[in-house]
Amino acid sequence: MKFGGTSMAGTERIRRVANIVRAQAAGGNEVAVVVSAMAGETDRLVNFCREANALYDPAEYDVVVASGEQVTSGLLALTLQSLGCKARSWLGWQMPVKTVEAHAKARIESIDAPEMVASMEAGEIAVVPGFQGISEDGRVTTLGRGGSDTSAVAVAAAVKADRCDIYTDVDGVYTTDPRIVAKARKLKAVTYEEMLELASVGAKVLQTRSVGLAMKEGVRLQVLSSFVGDDAVSADELPGTMIVSDEEMDELVEKGLMERQLVTGIAHDKNEAKIILTRVPDKPGAVAHIFEPLADASINVDMIIQNVGRDKGETDVTFTVPQADLARAQALLEDKREDIGFNRIITDSQIAKISVVGVGMKSHAGVASTMFRALSDRGINIQAISTSEIKVSVMIDEDETELAVRVLHTAYGLDAVD
Repeated sequence: MKFGGTSMAGTERIRRVANIVRAQAAGGNEVAVVVSAMAGETDRLVNFCREANALYDPAEYDVVVASGEQVTSGLLALTLQSLGCKARSWLGWQMPVKTVEAHAKARIESIDAPEMVASMEAGEIAVVPGFQGISEDGRVTTLGRGGSDTSAVAVAAAVKADRCDIYTDVDGVYTTDPRIVAKARKLKAVTYEEMLELASVGAKVLQTRSVGLAMKEGVRLQVLSSFVGDDAVSADELPGTMIVSDEEMDELVEKGLMERQLVTGIAHDKNEAKIILTRVPDKPGAVAHIFEPLADASINVDMIIQNVGRDKGETDVTFTVPQADLARAQALLEDKREDIGFNRIITDSQIAKISVVGVGMKSHAGVASTMFRALSDRGINIQAISTSEIKVSVMIDEDETELAVRVLHTAYGLDAVD
């Protein structure tokens, strides 16, 4: 069971979480719980790091921000004990959760869980702080934003759990953000592949890496709300949205429990920034000079467009990076100006990415043209396009985000019928 920051925001909510956990344990289940920091706590800790040193050491940054989850894991264990449950916390370095790669963006390599499994078998509820681990050289690491989801899936795989329930502030996965589109529908089930695309293009329900890990390890995921009344039906009888394999989805369709949709959902992401490098030499290796330093700094590049050169031998290169990485990316590129040979850097953080996702696209033409026509009819200009087998994404002005989401939700027939 995993509980996010809004579920852990204060002692009252932690008590509610403890009651949900106790109910599962009382049903005869062996339970491991992964918790996030209290809502807003990680941002507060990040700001302390910035105030202390604008060019902070990522290793010390991890020490500071990992403390948020340590607090909530201890508090939940204490609350469970007050309810008469046996419980203890297992910090990332105690299990240990071994990670590799960069600080603040670490990746889980393995979890040594035999001791924790033994304590669970003895009836003790294991409370694990999400988001944190330990590096090869013994330093505390963190997994990046939303990393607690990945921790939960990794723990579920390590203890061979029957299911991993992700409790959050929404009661499942919707066709789009219900705060933007009132007629958004909750989906009973979504395939790993679709959830992976939705998560990667801005759906805030699950972190991308957590879905990829669940797919690789065959962990059955369920997304459901922790904001249920004390008299609510348990998670076993009232599922939220199940994240399942293609085979399980086919079974659900055959049984008539799910309809096969062309498009599963519409996602949006305002945390993107656009970078344009002008007059880049149009020759082999020029693009590698741009993206190698960004890759070395673990900065993810998303949409890439190389324009046809206006002048012989020169071209403009446009691409997007996460907004949080814009300043670092700009500084790196300025350092490499001579190697790359560009003229100017132009940046724009007032953009948004809108994506249409669905496995039905594999066997149907016309999904992209429906998107372009719907946006065109409302005067929304497309600045860039990227596609995969089951996704079409476009870059637009940030102030047109909500309109674009509503227009596309209707265009693909996703609006709930009254």
